[in-house]
Amino acid sequence: MKLSARLVAVAAVLATAACAPQTSGDSSSDKDEKTGTLRVWLFQEVGNKPKEKAVDSVLAAFEKEHEGTDVTVEYIPVETRAQRIKAAFNDPKSAPDLVEYGNTDTAGYVRDGGLADVTEEFAAWDEAKDTDPTARQSVTVDGKVYGAPYFVGVRALYYRTDVFRELGLDVPTTQAELISTAKEIHAARPGMYGIAVGGAYTYGAMPFIWAHGGELATGKGGSYASALASADAREGIEAYTSLFGDDNCPAAKCAGMGGNDTVTAFASGKAAMAIGGDFSHAAVEAGEVRGKYAVVPLPGVEAGSIAPAFAGGNNLGVLRSTSHRTLAVDLMKRLASKKAQGALFDGMGFLPTFSDVREQAAAKEPFVKPFAETLAADTKFVPASPAWAQIDSSLVLPTMFQEIVSGRKSVAAASADAAEKMDEAFGAVG
Repeated sequence: MKLSARLVAVAAVLATAACAPQTSGDSSSDKDEKTGTLRVWLFQEVGNKPKEKAVDSVLAAFEKEHEGTDVTVEYIPVETRAQRIKAAFNDPKSAPDLVEYGNTDTAGYVRDGGLADVTEEFAAWDEAKDTDPTARQSVTVDGKVYGAPYFVGVRALYYRTDVFRELGLDVPTTQAELISTAKEIHAARPGMYGIAVGGAYTYGAMPFIWAHGGELATGKGGSYASALASADAREGIEAYTSLFGDDNCPAAKCAGMGGNDTVTAFASGKAAMAIGGDFSHAAVEAGEVRGKYAVVPLPGVEAGSIAPAFAGGNNLGVLRSTSHRTLAVDLMKRLASKKAQGALFDGMGFLPTFSDVREQAAAKEPFVKPFAETLAADTKFVPASPAWAQIDSSLVLPTMFQEIVSGRKSVAAASADAAEKMDEAFGAVG
């Protein structure tokens, strides 16, 4: 099977995408076939070719060692992952054997019964001992392991060095300076966003909430309550949403933008700043701004402080419904191995989940430094509740931001409504 033929085109979003189905029954399989076709779903990235190259190298070795086995890979949009994956949990015949998933989805997918418990296989994997503790935690629920960490990621501030130099601007050291600088740039260059922001860019907005002392929710274990309506959280929401408007990023264009959209705007030269991840590096390097940008940690409220970043990253998990468990686990380990993660870093800039490999990456590539500084300063995570998958897929936070930037609701009203929706979701799994 030719490597180029591995990619299965994503034809359209499932008709059920508008309403994520409920999972039903026990989808586990009693088969463990050692030949046949394995289906893999991975996330589509901005500038996906380097990822495809790294993955294809792993698959070639896997197929060579497992005669009579081939692998098809489908790269699915991140934005529709919740609907696609939940539908797969309900329909084993069309489900993949192995799936990439966001670390915020772990608890929900485990509750839905979709992921296989691979605790024993993970413990027997020689390389697992070097996994970053935070990354290991991201695949662990109630002491059991449901996958292998694939990469870790945090976001920082990308900015155009040439634009700042030509306009005589200093790099912002506080969020107030960031906001004023963005508006100053747009005033001087009306055809350019001062900073590209998105109403659907949840993880770009969170650092503003956290930097002002706010939280998404309070509690732990099985009991959480939304904190979005607190005074501190509202200050952060106000700061982020103040970047939408004709003086920076017009709401008509930016309210619907997600993270990939903002990175694309920066890479194509349409924005002087953007909040992007270490995983955005390859896409920016491939864009119009190569050689004309730099990256610093996203500033906090106080001068010299770093805004807490979302501790992001993705994992790989085997579905309980697979009829090729042994093969799927083997492929999972190969795709998440030190060698493969090193290739992903070289091609995409994804930070490895292995501490030793990440240290090697930081020594090799200067661009890692601001992201490493951000990781060391402070990172936060979403509530470790199965409810988060529902909160995320039902677009509670994007809806809140979009209601504010469109002028339909005040910060107070929109945050109160979002908090109520979050609490309903928390209560439903309590």
